[in-house]
Amino acid sequence: MQAGQVPPITASDQQAWQQNIRIPEDEGGIELGRMLEALYRRAFLIIGLSCLMAGAGAYKAITDTPIYKSRFEILTESVTVETQVISTVTNSDAVIGSRPEGVTLDETKIKVLRSPEVLNPVLEELHSKYPHLTYEGLKYSLNIRVLGPNVLEVSFQHPNPTFVNDLLMVVSQSYLNYSLEDRKSDIQQGLDFVDEQLPELEGRVEFLQGQLQNLRQNYNLIDPATTGEQLAGHITTVQTQQLAIQSELHELRSLSSEMQTELAIKSPENLASSALMSSPRYQAILDQLQAIDSQIAKDSVLLLEESPEIKLLNEQRQNLLPLLRNEADRTAVALTTRIEEMEGRQQGLANTLTDFENRVKQLSVISRSYTDIERELHIATENLNQFLTRRDSLRIEIAQRQVPWRLLEPVTPPQPSTASTSRNVLLGAIVGFMLGCGAALALDTLSNVLHSPKEVKKITKLSLLGIIPRKRELSEFAPAITFVALDQTPSLEVETQGDLLGLSTPSISNPITGLLRWVLNGTPLAHWVRSPAGDLSRSAFAEAFQALAANVRLLDADNPVRSIVLTSSLAGEGKTVVAAYLAQAFARMNRRVLVVDTDLRRPQVHQRLGVANGPGLTDVLSGDIPIQSAIQASILDENLSVLTAGMLPPDPIRLISSHKMQDLMIYLRDQFDLVIYDAPPLGGLADAHLLGANSDGVLLVTGLGTLKQSVLEQSLYELSVANTPVLGAIANFAKETPAYPGNKGGDRSGSGDRADVAAAPPQAVLKELAPVGLNGTKFVHSDSLGNS
Repeated sequence: MQAGQVPPITASDQQAWQQNIRIPEDEGGIELGRMLEALYRRAFLIIGLSCLMAGAGAYKAITDTPIYKSRFEILTESVTVETQVISTVTNSDAVIGSRPEGVTLDETKIKVLRSPEVLNPVLEELHSKYPHLTYEGLKYSLNIRVLGPNVLEVSFQHPNPTFVNDLLMVVSQSYLNYSLEDRKSDIQQGLDFVDEQLPELEGRVEFLQGQLQNLRQNYNLIDPATTGEQLAGHITTVQTQQLAIQSELHELRSLSSEMQTELAIKSPENLASSALMSSPRYQAILDQLQAIDSQIAKDSVLLLEESPEIKLLNEQRQNLLPLLRNEADRTAVALTTRIEEMEGRQQGLANTLTDFENRVKQLSVISRSYTDIERELHIATENLNQFLTRRDSLRIEIAQRQVPWRLLEPVTPPQPSTASTSRNVLLGAIVGFMLGCGAALALDTLSNVLHSPKEVKKITKLSLLGIIPRKRELSEFAPAITFVALDQTPSLEVETQGDLLGLSTPSISNPITGLLRWVLNGTPLAHWVRSPAGDLSRSAFAEAFQALAANVRLLDADNPVRSIVLTSSLAGEGKTVVAAYLAQAFARMNRRVLVVDTDLRRPQVHQRLGVANGPGLTDVLSGDIPIQSAIQASILDENLSVLTAGMLPPDPIRLISSHKMQDLMIYLRDQFDLVIYDAPPLGGLADAHLLGANSDGVLLVTGLGTLKQSVLEQSLYELSVANTPVLGAIANFAKETPAYPGNKGGDRSGSGDRADVAAAPPQAVLKELAPVGLNGTKFVHSDSLGNS
């Protein structure tokens, strides 16, 4: 691959970028995670306060006077006799209403048992022996609670065990006496109530009996039901008679009408009315008339009409016709009389039926009154009988002396309360834990220090391009370790010219490792002895920089980033270390990288990348040497170059803001794939702003656990005022997380050009370090140790 050519974005880079930018956010609400992190950071404070308060509670429990406790259990009756009496009486609203509403029987009993009526006898009995005892003190120190249905537990505690025992013995006996007196009082109250109600009930019964007697006498009744049945029978008889008379009357009227018609148009001897047929006298005359007619018929055969015999017979016949006519008239009159008589009977029966119906109507009203009076009398009689029975029962009950309550468990011997110590310890630990949590949260709020990448992202509102875990092995002067060494995981040896410390090749695992650490502490060599490179292999630290490099590459796919400025808000946030490792990450991608130390006040790039701070940036800007001569090749990677700061100038800002610096930055951008400028912190300095204006942008490194939110906000304000382009933020010193799975890291470019670098001997990659700190010291990898 040619220099300057941008390598393709590999799947490893894409995965690292996706994993790195996936920062969980929970906008709004309570930041529970941040609170838990704050508590975790101040765990020693919380534990200390908890232990301190628990110890104080234990000390108080031990030094305090022991508390003795005793108890007894008592069984109470569920329903009083008064309640039973009242429940059987209908007119008892006034008594029932005397009980408070919304209070259960157990609550009522507890209130009564704490009342002066019950406790004053206890005070009087114990006054001579314990004069300090008062009602208020006894009321609130006596613990009464419900254990079950009608079971009460009474307990008392005090430093004096004798007082505890004496008090509960008297209280238990007082409660039993109260139950007996209360039962008697209830019975007496019920008896008084019965005696008050009896006269009224008796008067009510007598009054109803008098009303019933008057009703019977006034209406001549024995039983309305029997009288009603009799009236119903009479009405039925009258109605039957009415039907018979009506039928007979109809028949008579028909006969009379028929007879009147025949009398008007026929002769008496030719009448054929059924009424005449039933008349004996009419039939006798008619028979004589018919006999004469028969005789005339016979004699007319032998005799002439003018003969005396015939004339005599005709005279006899003429004499019978008036009689026959009279008899017919008499029968008609008799029939009319009969009709009138039947009509009279019919009217009489109608009057009788009306009278019976009126009596039935009257009886229905009387029967209703009779039934109402009889029902009220029955109820009143039953109530009277119940009250009489209850009065006899109450008289028997009041004569008894049996105590209704009884002790299920007598007064127990007073025992010292062992729960006070454990309770004080527990309460002390809880109070200490709460105080510790409050103090931890208060200190965390007052310190206002950023601790998580999420806080950085929330405050800066920038793209969080990288999260770099903390490596405690990286001392202040420790040089950066090559990523090849990270992959190889070799063991390191120390060689010194002149047989330093008397050892030619002491191994890290040598027993004198501790002596080497002490001798080299505070020098650039300390890191090599204190932390072998193998410890960083495949760690989250190495993966974090690979992810950071991938994120920077993916900022703009059309116009790749060619020059960036790394700065921070304050010194000590690790921007130089980030610049060194980020340069190595890009160099592993076959990109030519140049790291320029523009911190002309406190340069450290040469220490981190293992080169000498020889002719550098200040020498190039002053025109002493050409740029090609000032750029040094780093031993960490063949694609990595370094331009150190050089001699420190008296006025760094003049050099940074010069046209030569601008031209130099343009030149370096064209010569390298990526130029990384390590700029001074932002705090009050304009270096980073000037450099950022002539580069693709600024990467803001934030040190977690060291940087305050106010300082970061001030830095962001300065960047905004200066209109400095900011590419994103980097969270440094984060808690180390496991390396990303699946990203093996052996393929540095994604194309396989340098996939065999892990198998290459360390000597083929590492070059000799320039003398830094100790003259004549160099670092090599041992084949035997590295291959093991």
